[in-house]
Amino acid sequence: MSGAVTSGRLSTLQAALVVARRDFGAILFSRTFFFFLLGPLFPLIVGIAAGSVTQKAEQAAARPVLGVAMSAKDTDAMIAAGNALRREIGDAAPDMTVIQRVAPGEVVDPGKALTDSHGNLAAVLTGTLANPQLTGTEGQIGYWSGPVSLIAARAADASPQDLPKVALAATATSVASERHGQMRTAQGGQMLLFLLTMMLAGMVLSNLVEEKANKIIEVLAAAIPMDAVFYGKLFAMLGVSLVGITVWGLGFGGLVLLGRDALAGMAAPAVGWPAFVALGVVYFAMAYLLLGSVFLTIGSMASTVREVQTISMPVSMSQLMIFFFATYAAAQPGTAISLAAEVIPFSSPFAMLARAAQDGSVMPHLLALAWQVMWVAIFVHFGAKLFRRRVMKSGPQVARSKKGKRQAATA
Repeated sequence: MSGAVTSGRLSTLQAALVVARRDFGAILFSRTFFFFLLGPLFPLIVGIAAGSVTQKAEQAAARPVLGVAMSAKDTDAMIAAGNALRREIGDAAPDMTVIQRVAPGEVVDPGKALTDSHGNLAAVLTGTLANPQLTGTEGQIGYWSGPVSLIAARAADASPQDLPKVALAATATSVASERHGQMRTAQGGQMLLFLLTMMLAGMVLSNLVEEKANKIIEVLAAAIPMDAVFYGKLFAMLGVSLVGITVWGLGFGGLVLLGRDALAGMAAPAVGWPAFVALGVVYFAMAYLLLGSVFLTIGSMASTVREVQTISMPVSMSQLMIFFFATYAAAQPGTAISLAAEVIPFSSPFAMLARAAQDGSVMPHLLALAWQVMWVAIFVHFGAKLFRRRVMKSGPQVARSKKGKRQAATA
């Protein structure tokens, strides 16, 4: 009989699907789901307030550079004059870098330098000190024309009344403007991912604590593996979250269309919009599962809502710090800080979504997703094991108690 019962038990995957289907239906068709859909109003206010933080990080990360391609003598004079006038001009003084010391008779192609993906050039200065020429985007060269004229006059030891006239040659785009737009796209994606994750992951906690109080979780744990219970609850809540996101997306779609002019600064991501949106959904799922698995572990240690609030507060604050860390790392692609953000499990979804906006490679995302899935499995297994020890009173503690009973009976 025991063999028949054992063979009839559901596998972990089958049991997880049963729990997920049960929780998904119970939540989706409940009266509280309507109020749940009103939730985005509050994080939207938080998002507007936090926008200033990301804007400052963006400004510090994407400062445009003026490339100098003049004769060796003129180039050195311009660099020296720019450094000397920096205090007087202030923030209007361009950061200059030497891209080429032009030999006599050599022809310079400013457009080629502007398309160099290894720099952050917004404009290129060519010509001579008496007749300088700026090539770049229209807005940037118009902004720099005055400071460049002052610097050129200082470099040529000309009087303030004899400022050279700077010739302007506008181009359609530059590496700096493209990266500036991609940075806005990356930070916008990170902000949306963070708000959705923090707003929705808390549902796992409330659901688990409620079922602990009603002893439902103990009935489930006695019938199916505890890992399956955790997986089922995580994926049920993820499904409910995706339904809510779909409703919000349809509801706010009209507002996005009305405000499309405000989105003009968000350049197309490096992987393209379809792939970026798909990766955004996948990375939201991974961020949700990672944070939800930690919340499930917290729920296994808490018995009341007050205990949940006390224990979960450090986790929520830590997640906020992780978001700021990922935002800072996105402003420094290719550095050790960026790599660390992509490797740390909780910051990895945010960092990799930002990378999708700035780098068109696909293979790193496949590796990152496999890495994140592994950590979800680790956290779920650890949380289920802790739940069995603390709530179900199984494991070594039970074994020791049984041993003590046998010793008492023998005595």
